[in-house]
Amino acid sequence: MLTGKQKRFLRALGHGLKPVIQVGKSDVSEALIKETVEALASHELIKVKVLESCLMDRHSVAEELCAACEAELAQVLGRTLLLYKQAKEPKLELPKGK
Repeated sequence: MLTGKQKRFLRALGHGLKPVIQVGKSDVSEALIKETVEALASHELIKVKVLESCLMDRHSVAEELCAACEAELAQVLGRTLLLYKQAKEPKLELPKGK
């Protein structure tokens, strides 16, 4: 579970990122989950764009993706999600929580 300080740190890092995953009409499918897991493994921190054509609510998409990928949700801003999952060999060093 991320602390508030860690979420702020990740949001600051994620500000300049471009979305690498897009959720469209097919909602959260097995292929989308697999692609998200691979992206998280290589980047640790990714942006996910929920397109207008997606029938699911953006918060539902965030919950399902986080549960399926075992990732943490750092932010939901508009139709953009920021997901974090620590890699086996971490590239990002998060601030220590209390």
